[in-house]
Amino acid sequence: QVQLVESGGGLVQPGGSLRLSCAASGSIYSSYVMGWYRQAPGKQRELVALITSGGITNYADSVKGRFTISRDNAKITVYLQMNSLKPEDTAVYYCNADRMVGGVRYNYWGQGTQVTVSS
Repeated sequence: QVQLVESGGGLVQPGGSLRLSCAASGSIYSSYVMGWYRQAPGKQRELVALITSGGITNYADSVKGRFTISRDNAKITVYLQMNSLKPEDTAVYYCNADRMVGGVRYNYWGQGTQVTVSS
């Protein structure tokens, strides 16, 4: 079993910054692909950013140049540095861990942390 616990959300003014953290525990290994997703009210959950165990990253077009995903494999923790925040970034942000082993997919979600961008 894997547990993911997000932290760092909150209320920030447009143009501000926040840093989200996701601490993983349980039967999780550095081989997992870690990601951040978000879901705004009335919208589907969408990918924000992914990072592989080797540090390869992928970002949604809407956050490129503003958000940075990173990970600490020793601590099994993933971060999302969010700069130049916009009101449209308001959403619940979820951490995800994913890997495929022998044809079996292991996928886990955190409980989410609220990010609100408003003046």
